[in-house]
Amino acid sequence: MAARRDFTRESLAAGVRAGDRRALARAITLVENSDPLAYEVVRDLYPETGSAYVVGVTGPPGVGKSSLISTLVRHVREQNRSVGVITVDPSSPFSQGALLGDRIRLADHFLDPEVFIRSMGSRGHLGGLAEASLQAMLVLDAAGKELVFLETVGTGQGEVEVIGIADTVVLVLMPGSGDSIQALKAGIMEIPDVIAAKTMLNEVRSVLSLDKERAWKPPIVLTEALSGENVPELWEKVEQHRAFLEGEGLLEQRRRENLAGEVFAVASARAKAHLERAVGDDPELRRLLGEVQSRKLDPLSAVREIMDKVFKVSGA
Repeated sequence: MAARRDFTRESLAAGVRAGDRRALARAITLVENSDPLAYEVVRDLYPETGSAYVVGVTGPPGVGKSSLISTLVRHVREQNRSVGVITVDPSSPFSQGALLGDRIRLADHFLDPEVFIRSMGSRGHLGGLAEASLQAMLVLDAAGKELVFLETVGTGQGEVEVIGIADTVVLVLMPGSGDSIQALKAGIMEIPDVIAAKTMLNEVRSVLSLDKERAWKPPIVLTEALSGENVPELWEKVEQHRAFLEGEGLLEQRRRENLAGEVFAVASARAKAHLERAVGDDPELRRLLGEVQSRKLDPLSAVREIMDKVFKVSGA
């Protein structure tokens, strides 16, 4: 618990406001550990958030998202903009900001005082990665970062929840990748605002053409992260999406919806964890599960009894 000796609630919040890297690192570590001090600090800082523009970068594993973010960070730093990066890996057994796979490329920016990078695994978050990433993003926002990149590995439900706090979502796809083809089929195409692809233009366009309701048509940019090819064009599309949201008065609406969605996502994760603990600790509730498993009791009847006992919600 060195964190408590090094920082008080007030000094940690003050350090974050000042953009102090040590305070930032400590605050995000506390967030990762679901430490009560983290909640107090974020509560203090929250009224000062809302200035950072959050760009979510998602897509199947191994398509070069970290390399792309590294190149984008270099591009926006040339514009003298301060940057935070949160990389989220639900499958990672590592902690303390471990760099996984091609994330080592992000190390190019570690010595830049205006760039703060943190990699987060799923260890022990009471409310799941959605909660941890939201809290970390708010800390970086309060620290004055103008842009925050939020990378998720994969395109499953958990990653969709994490990416739900982004203002603009970039989907990265790679040709010949079964995962990329699967992403196209899995309804993930409803999520992105900008698409970075090497090829696959025809496949992507055909899927996008099915959604005729969207006022913003996600542009597709042929991008090569390692060479930096068309990365400025990709960033230009992100900026155009931001201008579209602001021009249509949609940015504030999107943020309000995103924050409400995050509240529900975190509350759901916490409720599920509480429910699992309650059932595990209660012989009567375990008996109900056993009856469902032996087909003596139907699942919905078990749900009603469990909800009534755990949450005092009758008839659910």
